[in-house]
Amino acid sequence: MTEARAAILTGYGINCEEELDAAFRLAGAAVDRVHSATLLRGHSDLAGYDIVALPGGFSFGDDLGAGRVLAHRIRSRQLPDGSTILEQLIDFAKRGGFILGICNGFQTLVALGLLPNTEGSYRQEASLAANLSGRFEDRWVQLAADDRAPHPAVSGLGSFEVPVRHGEGRLVFRDRRVREAVIEGHLSCLSYVDAAGAPTDAYPENPNGAELACAGLCDPQGRVLGLMPHPEAYLSAINHYDWPRRRRENPSMPDEGEGLNLFRRLVDAAGAMRADSGKEEA
Repeated sequence: MTEARAAILTGYGINCEEELDAAFRLAGAAVDRVHSATLLRGHSDLAGYDIVALPGGFSFGDDLGAGRVLAHRIRSRQLPDGSTILEQLIDFAKRGGFILGICNGFQTLVALGLLPNTEGSYRQEASLAANLSGRFEDRWVQLAADDRAPHPAVSGLGSFEVPVRHGEGRLVFRDRRVREAVIEGHLSCLSYVDAAGAPTDAYPENPNGAELACAGLCDPQGRVLGLMPHPEAYLSAINHYDWPRRRRENPSMPDEGEGLNLFRRLVDAAGAMRADSGKEEA
């Protein structure tokens, strides 16, 4: 399969790029770290990439709300050719590229209107508000994927455990129409679930009180994916807080962490798209 290429945005307080870089490399992608300033100043572009990833962290210190300053710059900063980075991202997705945002990256994508984008207008339709607990949540959660979600990295992903670490992760929708469109389109593609595997509003299984127990959203075209939990923080079995007991009880357990599968699926989908594009050009 043709190797996919991923661009990881860095700088301005983003601090999870190392883990995200490792995740994509372990999944088989070629990776470049691109400082956000080089994009915003027009010194770099997205040509040649199959995946653009916005990592977690605290871009611009979250001083005006999580991800909002970065989103404002991406939306409004004009490049030398008169376009904006948001317009480049929209065009990138329309050409078949995949966009991923994790935690602060998810908050940025929502603020940009790239998620859930049920109207196709790229206007903000949701927000990620303060956790109902009133505090920063740093814990492990169980997620379940919606098999009918339009995103190829999520459909068929199943259930898996990953950590969360955020203070503003409670997804709220702009209005009932957006909420119903998200439900109808299976765009709430990752849910916080309880021990029985059912989506839940109960704390701490749902660590923030998100509507629809939503831990992750995708767009209707299956090109943009955002999630609050950190799959890149669970790439190895020993990343899990309870791994010694797990290993004793199941000596044959996989060495890989459960978060890696999402990246494998995303990289495979992007590689297949690159290969198809190559055939068309030939």
